[in-house]
Amino acid sequence: MTPAPPDPVVHVVDDDVDLRQSLVFLLESVGVQAFTYPDATTFLAEFDRDEPAVVIVDVRMPVVSGFELQDRLVELGYPAPLVFCSAHGDIPMSVRALTRGAVDFLEKPYQPQRMVELVQAQLVQARHRFAEHARRRAVGERLEALTQREREVLQLVVDGLPSQVIAHRLGTSVKTVDVHRARIKSKTGADSLGTLVRDILTCGITV
Repeated sequence: MTPAPPDPVVHVVDDDVDLRQSLVFLLESVGVQAFTYPDATTFLAEFDRDEPAVVIVDVRMPVVSGFELQDRLVELGYPAPLVFCSAHGDIPMSVRALTRGAVDFLEKPYQPQRMVELVQAQLVQARHRFAEHARRRAVGERLEALTQREREVLQLVVDGLPSQVIAHRLGTSVKTVDVHRARIKSKTGADSLGTLVRDILTCGITV
């Protein structure tokens, strides 16, 4: 039996120690495990990229701002829902955060019940996001064993072309294309090319 995935956690990144501790107390009062970090640099050094999580981050922090942290997490492809909090928020700030993928922007002092409801909703989303991220990475890793020519053949299979048309496109024989198809199936461990194509399309992976 496959073990159940771990419950998502919350990461609180804020240079205000009192706010960090009060938020942890609030979240733990409803059964949510939370970890705190005094700055973005500490968070980036300590967080587990594969652990399902929600990140709550302040905008204004020394050295690395909340927006710079957001940019870094986007570059890493980190799928956690990101919630911004700021005592100096304005419309341009919130637009910037949301445009880059944040799920919400709360002004300090926030209403505790609003924060709890938001976090609980995003914990559900975090579970889905990380599961999808893991599936996408697994499919991508299966494709790494393919040669450039095998990738070309696979892309044309994904495009829905039969072997005869693929052979014509690539200037080779149908027999050679069929050999490539068999090797693709073997190297990726796919039950069939049809299931592999389904996984590629479902995960939105570029061959």
